[in-house]
Amino acid sequence: MASMAEQLLNAEAAENGSTNPQAIHNCPGCELWLGDGTALVCPECGTLTYGQHLTALANQAQALEQADRFPEALGFWREMLRWLPEETQQAATIRQHIAQIQDRLDKEQERESRWKKRLGPLAPVLLFLFKAKSALFVLFKIKFLLGFLSFFSFYWLLFGWKFALGFTAMLMIHEMGHYLTLKRRGYKPELPILIPFLGAYVRWFAQDVAAEELALVSLAGPAYGLVAALLCLGIWLVTHHAIFLVLANVGAWINLFNLLPLGGLDGSKATYALGKLQRLLITATCLIFFGLTVNAANGNFFGPMTQWVFAFVGAGMLWRCFTADEPAHPDTRTMVYFLGLLLALGFTLLFTLSPLALLHQAGF
Repeated sequence: MASMAEQLLNAEAAENGSTNPQAIHNCPGCELWLGDGTALVCPECGTLTYGQHLTALANQAQALEQADRFPEALGFWREMLRWLPEETQQAATIRQHIAQIQDRLDKEQERESRWKKRLGPLAPVLLFLFKAKSALFVLFKIKFLLGFLSFFSFYWLLFGWKFALGFTAMLMIHEMGHYLTLKRRGYKPELPILIPFLGAYVRWFAQDVAAEELALVSLAGPAYGLVAALLCLGIWLVTHHAIFLVLANVGAWINLFNLLPLGGLDGSKATYALGKLQRLLITATCLIFFGLTVNAANGNFFGPMTQWVFAFVGAGMLWRCFTADEPAHPDTRTMVYFLGLLLALGFTLLFTLSPLALLHQAGF
């Protein structure tokens, strides 16, 4: 028969919509007798009495957060506080996490209220459509699908469907590099959004990300883009279809341009993890590649073989040598990663220049 203390606990749990674990009368760690089961921590060894129950609650809360069901997750985090002494570090950490979730929910509610005011009587209908969980929304996400189609259509009108399809696929592979890297590292990115003529981006949310972590995510895009360019180059070597040579060249150029350490480009974010000497080394590498293309153009700085993208990346990195954003501890891995991408993309671009010039002269 349940004790009076257990009955009180279960009554309180019923009011809160939660389920209590079975009362524990002996410490799980040292077997000390704890009495009626209301002790939350063992006075002898410091073991949390209901540690197993707390772990189960934490797992449920994290699973709900992964599913973007934050209001329900909030309930589980709050339930955990009932089984933790108030003065413990665990309780303080959970209270801080609860405050972060609540702040996020409050901001979402505030944005929703603003849109309701703007949309007037149309608000209920539009909100229902946005919150719909049909298979189409889950699998494709409407913004992603519309962006992909508009991007493809735009370049189809300009250059034909073959180039448009290949170019759109290559850019998508670049963005999926960011997306998949973020997913693997525990972040929650949105699917890539493609914008005709302007490019693409992956939206993600994080605070206080280390410079080397940001660099890893940023350089993942050009790394995947390099693989796509090399794949097109390999297909061209086997099939000799000119479109794949063009795509390899354009892919290498676009991903090199993304290494430009300015604005919101990938190279700019990666540079935050680089020291001054590392930036100078990358600058020198870019200038050497630029000199090689000038030499291939017989000294003509504005010839078809001259690739100013190397000069732009080098000039941008040289400027970053004098900016006040050098990290206290430069990351060698980021420098090796950046330099490796620069070399691989650079040689891919150089390798495709001469065949492209021959195709152009032949009228293709």
